[in-house]
Amino acid sequence: MESMLLAVHVAAAAVWVGGKVFAHFCLRPAAFELLEPPQRVPMMIGALGRFFRWVAVSVVLLWATGLWRFVQGGFSNAPPGWHAMMGIAAVMTVIFGVIAHGIFPKARAASQARRWPDAAAGLGRIRTLVAANLGLGRATSVAATLHR
Repeated sequence: MESMLLAVHVAAAAVWVGGKVFAHFCLRPAAFELLEPPQRVPMMIGALGRFFRWVAVSVVLLWATGLWRFVQGGFSNAPPGWHAMMGIAAVMTVIFGVIAHGIFPKARAASQARRWPDAAAGLGRIRTLVAANLGLGRATSVAATLHR
């Protein structure tokens, strides 16, 4: 059971962090290079909407498997890296909530109304928060491996 929980946890983290790397360093630059705003903005909104559904599932799985492992071993017996990982994950989850439930719906509405500057501004705020979350995601990777 422990191996299965760890596998699910790592896979969910890979989806979340790996997806951010892809979107930030590959998808967005290619979209800017190849598409004008009337094509680029709806494409980015569509891609992010799909990605955020995957992230939402990943976040639930990460919290469920992480908390399960904490409960099984006892919070006081958990390595310091696990505690750091949980604290960083809490910040990352809040940032994702701000993106997915605050900024993204407004950017999507602006895109649907063809208000490209407003939608692009929302996408810019999302990009900034994704970059911050990406750095935090790397920090969780470090925290996860410190106890080994």
